[in-house]
Amino acid sequence: MLEELIHRFQLEKNQPPHHANELLDYIQKRYIHSEISIVEYKNLFNELTKRNAEKPHSYVMNINQTHLQHITIPG
Repeated sequence: MLEELIHRFQLEKNQPPHHANELLDYIQKRYIHSEISIVEYKNLFNELTKRNAEKPHSYVMNINQTHLQHITIPG
């Protein structure tokens, strides 16, 4: 399964992955676009984490608090 993922990555990107993190990003994109199932995603995710793939531990977002007053959430 992982070998097939690497092959697809190489075909699409025209280069081999340099790190397992690139493959992790790739499967997340494919999952979001419904190109792989949740089962495939979880299996590949587990394989990649065994190979030290990881996402950043935190994302920094700058939000101007005054804009939050104008957001309406339907419901």
